[in-house]
Amino acid sequence: MPEPAIEVVLFDLGGVLFDFGGVQPMKSLSGIEHDDEIWRRWLGCRWVRTFERGSCSAEQFAEGVVGDWALPITPDAFLHSFRSWLGGPLAGADVLVREARNKVKVGCLSNTNALHWTDHENRWELLSAFDFRFLSFQMGYVKPDREIFDRTAQLLDRPRDRVLFLDDNAINVEGARAAGFHAMQAVGVDEARRCLMAVDLLPEG
Repeated sequence: MPEPAIEVVLFDLGGVLFDFGGVQPMKSLSGIEHDDEIWRRWLGCRWVRTFERGSCSAEQFAEGVVGDWALPITPDAFLHSFRSWLGGPLAGADVLVREARNKVKVGCLSNTNALHWTDHENRWELLSAFDFRFLSFQMGYVKPDREIFDRTAQLLDRPRDRVLFLDDNAINVEGARAAGFHAMQAVGVDEARRCLMAVDLLPEG
């Protein structure tokens, strides 16, 4: 049987392997009804981008988001809520990563921040299972910008079309594809598993 074309699988964390509960609170606070609009504004928000690049404090981030979005909440209350948005691993996430790692190198490529990472790094064993960890606040770049994918490719030192990137957000998938990655949208563990089957990394069934 020929070796799979994919040499590395990179997983987004929130929404693919971990529960991310931020959309509903932001919908309630902002009055925005649609998930796609929340994501468009969130990914484009200057304070989100600055915080997830590691370029401002948590307090500055909270004040900026509350002000720019005109949220009916204090910055301290927003930050308290924000810390709870990233939940634990989804059911089957650890098994999926382990199965993929039996075939190829695995890693994560995630927009995250020092606050969430510090809260969770030593809490969940899954985070130590990755061969590579590409985190926006450490890299100084954020998805879906081209720079984060270019830097990731440089660090991996592998052909971009042999890197499979799975993300729950279509905007980030489009950014990865534009940078030459083999990228697929996957919301949750089951969809991620189907993506790995589609590229012959895991057996069907």
